[in-house]
Amino acid sequence: MQPSTRALTESTLSAVLRRYDGVGEPLECEPVSHGLLNRGYRLTTTQGRYFLKHHLDGASARPRIERQHRATARLGTLGLPVVPVVPGADGRTAVVAEGRCFALHPWIEGIHRHGSELTVEQSGALGTLLGRVHTRLARVIPEPPHTDHPSADPAATYDTIGSLLERIRTRRRRDSFDELAEHRLTERRELLRRHAGARPGPVPDRFSGWVHGDFHPLNLLYAPHGARPRPVAILDWDRLGVQPRAEEAVRGAAIFFLRPGGRLDLRKVRAFARAYRGGARAPREELAAAVHRVWWERLNDFWMLRWRYQLRDARTDPQFPAAAALVVWWTAHYEAVRAAFCD
Repeated sequence: MQPSTRALTESTLSAVLRRYDGVGEPLECEPVSHGLLNRGYRLTTTQGRYFLKHHLDGASARPRIERQHRATARLGTLGLPVVPVVPGADGRTAVVAEGRCFALHPWIEGIHRHGSELTVEQSGALGTLLGRVHTRLARVIPEPPHTDHPSADPAATYDTIGSLLERIRTRRRRDSFDELAEHRLTERRELLRRHAGARPGPVPDRFSGWVHGDFHPLNLLYAPHGARPRPVAILDWDRLGVQPRAEEAVRGAAIFFLRPGGRLDLRKVRAFARAYRGGARAPREELAAAVHRVWWERLNDFWMLRWRYQLRDARTDPQFPAAAALVVWWTAHYEAVRAAFCD
């Protein structure tokens, strides 16, 4: 077996596989994803290929992870493209080895597709798929409890901007990213002052429900072959939870259909949103509220800069230029964006 890297040693892998029957002996283990919530490995054994997921929350997260597995298994019976879980020898779908929590899944061949690779028709099919996710989640999970979803407080945002600017301006060696970040922070502060009265109010309970929680191109696999791309797996249900449903649609579209310069492809957004509204049976009022809240969220959010300057993690740096430009463009074209989602 080739040496595994980073968080998974051969001894840990052996301890994990001892919790399973019939999966064979390990031949190769290669890291394929490293996120905040989990790490993933492509595992080849004498019996086949698997995806091994290391949940970083640890053994305490086992009940929550297994609830996710039960929910996605039920979604699979309703025809959604989800990845099954290989149960351990004790029948449980999350196993604990050396105090850490893992789940084993069959390996699914597929590729990720950004919205730029989808036709308008395929963009609509994507919206239909997300609508089906939301309606079927409502069937497989009991009625969600009442939850509050407060909008961002601009006073706190001003403090965040000040803190980040101080970190940037006191750096000994500034680069082009620092210059861009400083420009966008000062620009955003002015936009907030201009739109401070637009803070959204509470979300009506009827607009909230169970959502995937992280619907974007890297969490959707398409069949690798064929003239008509079709989704074969929705991945990574770690953020499964109760949220305003249509906000997930708006966030997803803002990621899938974001152009490099920071604009949205509104033709594809419109196709996606119309199909989502039909699939989720969501009224225009719900989409309009979601557009406003996600715009406000983006206006107040600096998570990528927090990663760079507070966590010293530069993995999101390549995403920042387009994401930051989108906020400015969206603000200037607010009515056009709203119309694309609602008309």
